[in-house]
Order: sequence, then structure tokens, then C-alpha cells
Amino acid sequence: MTESADKLQRPVQKRKDARIPNFALYGEAPAPGQELLHVEDIQSRSRLYQWEISPHVHHGLYQILWLFRGAAEVAQDEWFGAVDGPAAVVTPPRVVHGFQFVPGADGLVLTLSARFLVEGDPSSAAAFRALFLAPSVVRFSPDDRTAARIDTLVRELAAEFAEPNGAASPTPLWLARAVVWRLAEAKALTGRALDRKGRRHQALFSRFLLMVEEHFLERRPLEVYSRSLGLSTQRLNRLARAESGRSALEIVHERLIREACRRLHYIEAPAEKLAHELGFEDPAYFNRFFKRRMGVTPRRWREQNRQSAFGSSQ
Repeated sequence: MTESADKLQRPVQKRKDARIPNFALYGEAPAPGQELLHVEDIQSRSRLYQWEISPHVHHGLYQILWLFRGAAEVAQDEWFGAVDGPAAVVTPPRVVHGFQFVPGADGLVLTLSARFLVEGDPSSAAAFRALFLAPSVVRFSPDDRTAARIDTLVRELAAEFAEPNGAASPTPLWLARAVVWRLAEAKALTGRALDRKGRRHQALFSRFLLMVEEHFLERRPLEVYSRSLGLSTQRLNRLARAESGRSALEIVHERLIREACRRLHYIEAPAEKLAHELGFEDPAYFNRFFKRRMGVTPRRWREQNRQSAFGSSQ
């Protein structure tokens, strides 16, 4: 981390109510159903907030923070980490995220709607799913030629978007897909060669993960997921183990635990209330469920993480 990153010390503020701010773009109210492709440089918005973008969430929007030069502290759900450019911070919908930049950080923010999941050629859609399966940071060395190429693509995208008719032109869409493709390739999620059967299995597993993301709060039985995919529960478990090394139920439970940790960290509400919001009618059962997976009770986990702040990670 650069020496200037020592300035990143302000703590993440917890919310006393039961809501995490939901924005389209940071500080702007969401517009349901909006077909959005937006790109802006880091400085244009972060300067308005003293270089700090407080934790918030997007519903239905996918975001790439391209940090080419400089440093930032990044919060994604309950994870905090220092990031030096060049790097891409990849944030799927519903993931709480925030940033504290070193003044002068150079890069751009690309925000995409779900249209990228359903439009375009299958290869682009597969790259999009692979990149946004989970929140992540894709890091590059300073002299990495791929990082330079991605930076060129993102800046060309910004220039095209800024044209008078940029939003109506197909060019930004093409460039955005190129950025997603390059980042997915760099993340090595689409880099391995797959035969036709392997590609079909990967696509099925991607669909399963997307369904889990959409419905995990409903506490759906595993049979509902498998039936929607046209699989038996046994086949779904085999698929999940082959692709991730975990059973399908473990994947669902991990997503539920991640949501529990997110809410415990960001929302100052009793653990019993959060248990009900997560679909647990019995708070005692929620406590046992959480402790089996995290080693401590929800209340104890919250106490241990209460002091988490930007700049606290190693």
C-alpha cells in the first residue's frame, strides 16, 4: 500500500434503522426498470463526498470500479481490504459496498443493468455471469499489459458515452462488453478450455447461483431449485460439488450466512429481529445455525466485528 493510504482511517458507520441505502448511482434515488449503462471517472463523484463513498447497495445493477492509479480502502459486505491500482473491484447487485479513496485516485466506475445477462452473444453473457458471480477484486501488476489494455477500453468507453448521442449509440455497449470480457478472462473464470459438456455444466451452475442470489431469503427447499433447472436434487448436488467442491445446500447456506453477517455488521437491530428478516421463525434456531458455521453466536460475532473500519485489514 502506498504511504498516502495511511489517510484512510475513518470507520464505517453502522445504521440504527433496518435499511442500507439503496441507490442507482451513489447519492441518487433508484429508478426501477431503468436500462442503465453509465460510466464516470472516480473523481467526479467522490470529490463531492470528501473522497469517501459510504456503504450502500444497488438492486439490479452491476458495478465495476476500475482503479488504474492510486489507492482505496474497499468494503464489500463484511470484507474490508486495501486496494492499489491497477485493479478492478467487481460488485454484483445486493452487495453492500463502499470506498475511501486516497485523494487524486485515478480510474472510472462502470455501472451496468441486467440487460447484459440476456442480450448479446452467448460468449459475452457467459463472461458477464462469470465475472459477477460473487464480489471480488481483480488485481494487476503495475506493468501488466492487460491492465493497460483494459484502461484504454474503459477510457474509450467513457469518451463514447460522453458524446451527445452516446447513450443511444451501440458503441458504448460494445466497449462495455469488451471490458467485461477482458476482466472475466483476467479473473481466470472463463480462461480454462471446456468441452461442450463442460460448458453446459458451467452454464447450469451459473444459473443455479443466480437463482440462489434471487431467492435465498425465501428459504426455498433444494427441490425447488433443482426442479427449476430440470435436474434431480441428486444431480444438482453432483453439479455443485463438481464446480465448487460444495453441496448445493452448502452454497445456499453460505449465501444466507453472508447476508446475516452483512446485516449484523451494518444494521444496529437486535439479532432476533434480523433472524426474522432472514426467514427464521425461531431466533434460537438461527443462533444455532449461525454458530455451527461461524463458530460464535450472532451477538458475539457482532461484538468481535464492531470495531471494523476502513484501513483495519492487513
